Amino acid sequence: MSENAVDPDRRRFLTGTASVIGGIGAGLAAIPFVATFQPSARAKAIGAPVEADISQLELGQRVTYKWRGKPVWIVRRTPEELAELESLGSDTLRDPDSQESEQPAFAVNAWRSEKPEYLVLVGICTHLGCSPNFFPQPGLEAMGADWPGGFYCPCHGSKFDLAGRVFLGVPAPLNMVVPPYRYIDDTHIMIGEMEDGAA
Repeated sequence: MSENAVDPDRRRFLTGTASVIGGIGAGLAAIPFVATFQPSARAKAIGAPVEADISQLELGQRVTYKWRGKPVWIVRRTPEELAELESLGSDTLRDPDSQESEQPAFAVNAWRSEKPEYLVLVGICTHLGCSPNFFPQPGLEAMGADWPGGFYCPCHGSKFDLAGRVFLGVPAPLNMVVPPYRYIDDTHIMIGEMEDGAA
């Protein structure tokens, strides 16, 4: 073979080697680019389920947790408050049976919760996103003699009962949102996660 002759086997070997090395290089260069599509640790933490301890929650009391950047209220209702919820109907509430509202299937009832005693609710008015005040005392003078206890939004006057159901004649169009949640045990609730693992 002369000095200027081309060796086809050598050419194929060099071309193949260059292609493999180039492919590996392109793959390694793509890793940081593809990694930018993954949510950051902070973003994952914002959407992560939150464990709530209700062991110290007394009757009539409310605690607030933060989930997905929103306040989530847990209220421990008294037997009297639960009885009042069952007495409220379509003459007072816009959606008493929670047919139009956002909540897990287990919360489609008069108390809108898995266990009647505990209400778990996103603490945001469904009108324009303000955070209502908690007025659990029935007949509160500032709220009127017929006030059964519940939540009052100071922004535009929307009223909700102690199940987060919206009253008739107020700006809010829907009942307050019940987030997905599950009981870990008798004293702990996981907000943002259902029994089947769904969020």
